[in-house]
Amino acid sequence: MSQTMIKVDELTKDYGVHRAVDHVSFEMRAGEVLGFLGPNGAGKTTTMRILTCFLAPTSGRAQVAGFDVSDQSLEVRQKIGYLPEDTPLYRDMLVYNYLDFVAEIRSLPKEKRRAKIKDVAGLCAIADHLGRPIAELSKGYRQRVGLAQAMLHDPEILILDEPTSGLDPNQIVEIRSLIKEIGKQKTVILSTHILPEVQATCSRVIIIAGGKLVADGTPEELQARERGNRYSIIIEGAPAEAVRQKIGAISGVARCEARPGGNGATELIVDASGSEDLRRPLFRAAVDNGWTMLELARKSASLEDVFRKLTTEDAAAPAAAAAAGKGN
Repeated sequence: MSQTMIKVDELTKDYGVHRAVDHVSFEMRAGEVLGFLGPNGAGKTTTMRILTCFLAPTSGRAQVAGFDVSDQSLEVRQKIGYLPEDTPLYRDMLVYNYLDFVAEIRSLPKEKRRAKIKDVAGLCAIADHLGRPIAELSKGYRQRVGLAQAMLHDPEILILDEPTSGLDPNQIVEIRSLIKEIGKQKTVILSTHILPEVQATCSRVIIIAGGKLVADGTPEELQARERGNRYSIIIEGAPAEAVRQKIGAISGVARCEARPGGNGATELIVDASGSEDLRRPLFRAAVDNGWTMLELARKSASLEDVFRKLTTEDAAAPAAAAAAGKGN
């Protein structure tokens, strides 16, 4: 069994009367790439700052690589590399000089710094930019420099807070690929609200909403919770509203939405109220009403569907209770 690298137990953080993190508990093992998801204001960044010893918790405990964030903060900082959302760069410095400065702060032996900077620059694809002023770099390359500084001391754990925020699509793909490559060697926490990023890079997902943990599992496990509850039907040659009303009246249908299906057809998105398979009654409705059915498919829930369901105001409270009962 792999080593436990992060252990969070009933972690709570209050800002006056506002509770930003509310009794969050989870563990993370070596080699995992964890997507830490939540809407803006959910408590993601506060949790990251506690794990990196920038903030003290109000109550609860957090251990990183076996060290307590409150009592052994220096040891924790030696074990982690941290890239905050606002990349910590001195833009008037050359890239090489900045990384050399970080290496000195991290107490890397002087005789090893040049080789280490070269290695990390190669991994982050900035080797050709070491002689350039940071201010002249694009935002994508500044993010790469930020990742390089986080990795310079060869930490066991990388904590990345919104690493692709503000990047263009090409830059996002580049940074995402880089994180995936790094994840083969390091334990990584990736805090984000960009769901394709998580789908592409993470082996596990934690969702937080209103400061509470509401889900914990692999992307496939979270999607499987909703699988089979939604159907797509394409009907041709029948009035959309009449079809929608008839399908909406079928037992077991919770919601039916009609959309243009192209070439005069209508697509209907049907949500089931339970786990019963509705394909037979939906097909029977088409036959009985003389509709031409071009397509009937059971749709798998996307990670976005799961995220929206778990982070809406009405869903967050029962989801958090269910996650707590799971033992996290």
